[in-house]
Amino acid sequence: MDRVLVQRIKPQQKTASGIYIPEKAQEALNEGHVIAVGKGLVTQEGKIIPSELKEGDKVLLPPYGGSAVKVDNEELILFRESEILAKIQ
Repeated sequence: MDRVLVQRIKPQQKTASGIYIPEKAQEALNEGHVIAVGKGLVTQEGKIIPSELKEGDKVLLPPYGGSAVKVDNEELILFRESEILAKIQ
């Protein structure tokens, strides 16, 4: 219930001068866009603490973690809300 589905931002494929960067040389960005959000964290008393994130938010992701999920041939990552490092304004 406190899960967040995130799509990583794709790295730049060419430089400002127009030179294409090979895939192996591209660094993986630790930023992403929130695609979907669960209802929130359920406490032991059964109360729901609503999520602070919403669809469309830009977030800072940890370098490791999350569960890779493929939806319509698109690779997405599923995180717990507590694993998200920051919300970028």
